[in-house]
Amino acid sequence: METRRTTGKAASLRWQILRQALLRRPPPHIPEGQSETSIKSISRKTTRGFNLIPCQLVEQNDAVAVEETNLSGSDDHPRPREARLCYTLPIEGAPTLFLTQRVEERAYLGDFEICNRYNVDNTGLVLNMLFSKALATQSFICYVCGKELQGSIELMRLIKQDFYYSFTFLGFILFQVTVNGYVGHWPSEEVLAYFCLSHADMFRSKRVIELGSGYGLAGLVIAAITEAVEVVISDGNPQVVDYIQRNIDANSGAFGATRVSSMTLHWDQEEISNISNAFDVIIASDCTFFKEFHNGLARIIRFLLKKEGPSEAIFLSPKRGNSLDKFLETIKQNALSFSVTENYNAEVWKHHQAFMHGNDSWPSYEKDHCYPLLVRITI
Repeated sequence: METRRTTGKAASLRWQILRQALLRRPPPHIPEGQSETSIKSISRKTTRGFNLIPCQLVEQNDAVAVEETNLSGSDDHPRPREARLCYTLPIEGAPTLFLTQRVEERAYLGDFEICNRYNVDNTGLVLNMLFSKALATQSFICYVCGKELQGSIELMRLIKQDFYYSFTFLGFILFQVTVNGYVGHWPSEEVLAYFCLSHADMFRSKRVIELGSGYGLAGLVIAAITEAVEVVISDGNPQVVDYIQRNIDANSGAFGATRVSSMTLHWDQEEISNISNAFDVIIASDCTFFKEFHNGLARIIRFLLKKEGPSEAIFLSPKRGNSLDKFLETIKQNALSFSVTENYNAEVWKHHQAFMHGNDSWPSYEKDHCYPLLVRITI
């Protein structure tokens, strides 16, 4: 997923908040309903969504203590909890897809260090984000490197203000919202997968790469349905790429003659000449939020797209304040052309309209932060 660097001023403030939280003061009183409202406001991943592709949990393992040396040099830490999801593609004769995803209740020091080493966030790694069951009693707990932090209402306020739907705090902080054990997904990722499913001809006989793919749902849909020549599913976090490869292996029988591979790809990466101007189509969802990385994203689009013949990048992303507008300004500055479409699929639009008019299946729905616009970018 996307990358993030903290500024000196913001980093200092976050260190102060972390220090205060670690003092283990009694949790402050949170007014009734405030904690639930705050979760709905800042959670970018959701147990709700457009529900365009039926999905069910088929298996979930519990964390198991294993003897393993992590990046911090300590050992005996739990193996991450994982969930296996089954996606039933809503077209006749389509295969089912199985995706294994990490479902974690805490961040480990190794996660912090990988985040800092590769200059990536971990929003693509952990499917759910932890606000523990203590929320039911108006308190919240977050876990940093396995340490329990209680009563840090200042931390929640800062995260809501500074990152809103995507957050990296000291490289990696995870929050989890679970409903009856069910795991959630990125709304824009699901919409992108459905868009690709509905426009299979767009990818037929093409070379395709997905950027910031997380667990790779959209790329796997293209590989399974569209008869693309090649699909590369990429992310900047090597932990995420391990999961992508596992998901490719688990679904390899669905791909026919399509070549499918995973790739660790950073948007500011230099040594990637073997894929220069190699792709007919780039796809991505929710990759425009962090303004610091707009230049790298625009550069990698220009670098990857074929210059001979038609080629384009297809992005699905909510506006999220001015972040999408700023990205489009950067696209222009890099001599790329773009178009933005609000109503691009009848089924997606129908769901959007229902959410806007009070459908309580997604009560925290806000157009600016939840409804992905279709952005098409060309050289």
